Amino acid sequence: MRDDAADPGVTPEPAPAELPPDMAATLDEFGRHLAAERGRSTHTVRAYVGDVASLLEHASRMGATQVSDVDVAVLRSWLALLHTRGKARTTLARRASAARVFTAWAHRTGRLGTDPGVRLASPKAQRDLPEVLRPAEATELLDAVADEAADGDPVAVRDHAILETLYASGIRVGELTGLDLDDIDAGRRLLRVYGKGGRERSVPYGVPAERALRRWIDAARPELAVAAAGRALFVGVKGRRIGQRAVRAMVHARLRAVPQAPDLGPHGLRHTAATHVLEGGADLRTVQELLGHASLGTTQVYTHVSVERLRAAYRQAHPRA
Repeated sequence: MRDDAADPGVTPEPAPAELPPDMAATLDEFGRHLAAERGRSTHTVRAYVGDVASLLEHASRMGATQVSDVDVAVLRSWLALLHTRGKARTTLARRASAARVFTAWAHRTGRLGTDPGVRLASPKAQRDLPEVLRPAEATELLDAVADEAADGDPVAVRDHAILETLYASGIRVGELTGLDLDDIDAGRRLLRVYGKGGRERSVPYGVPAERALRRWIDAARPELAVAAAGRALFVGVKGRRIGQRAVRAMVHARLRAVPQAPDLGPHGLRHTAATHVLEGGADLRTVQELLGHASLGTTQVYTHVSVERLRAAYRQAHPRA
């Protein structure tokens, strides 16, 4: 259950307050800064602006009328209030991070005399280990779709190519749906991928993915694609560029046919690819480059996944575990 879902033990959120003019104008400017200058996605901008709006509404209720009234006491009071409302540690950590981004920007642009965010401590988000497929489950998934695609059904051929690409490369679902035909370097088996913040990287893929992609591009894609698809690599049943929702639904449906496999979406295949590459002997920096993580700390979760899998196997196999 979401931490803000209805619960008799959780204090409900008050209705959003109308912000004072200075705060409202500053919030709008902050959103434009995130989108135009930092290249954040629409989803990220909406999340940051929503978190900062919550902060400014709280400051307004405390008597503040402009952004310059926000200090570390306001920040701490806001987080404390969220905690009493039953917000999860992950939510508190995310909102504190958004507040620090905002106060740093406000200080840099002269809206705050000092940056109170540098003095704000927040609980570290509890990171659950991601579920991944075992190598045998990944093989069973791909073999089953390959068998279906052998009959030449264009949707099955497409699904096989998508699954092979996701597992081979570890790219995000948004990166996959954004691929164009020109983003494939077939000679070197590389994908040109545009990740978060518009960062471009080259991602390798293997021979099985190459075969699946070639069959999709040469034989099946022409049967589905319409003119509106343009150069989109993958298209939906109506012939236009496939959307993320359709890919997620397909991955979940295909995995339901694999006995005892966890219910994963495309991001689960990304976790699986990273874990299997790391367990196969790749170093953490290589996995970081493969996934397009800006920080090595984000990639380090996969070392924990591998250790936990080792511990689980040990407990199951060793007679004196």
